[in-house]
Amino acid sequence: MYPRIRNLREDKDLTQREMGEILSCSQRVYSNYERGDLDIPTEILIKLAKFHNTTTDYILGLTNKK
Repeated sequence: MYPRIRNLREDKDLTQREMGEILSCSQRVYSNYERGDLDIPTEILIKLAKFHNTTTDYILGLTNKK
C-alpha cells in the first residue's frame, strides 16, 4: 500500500482522475497504485516524486524526510 501518494494528492486537492491525467494513466490504474494493488513502475514513481517535490524514498516509505 502507498498511503503517502494518497496524502500527497489530497494535500494538493487533486482527484485520482486528475492524477491519472498528470501521469498519463487512467483513474483506475492510479487508484490501484494508491491501494497497493499494482506496484508503481519506476518511471511513474519518478514522475510522482518530481510532481510532489519529494523523493522516491519518501513515497516508498523508506524515509520520513520529504
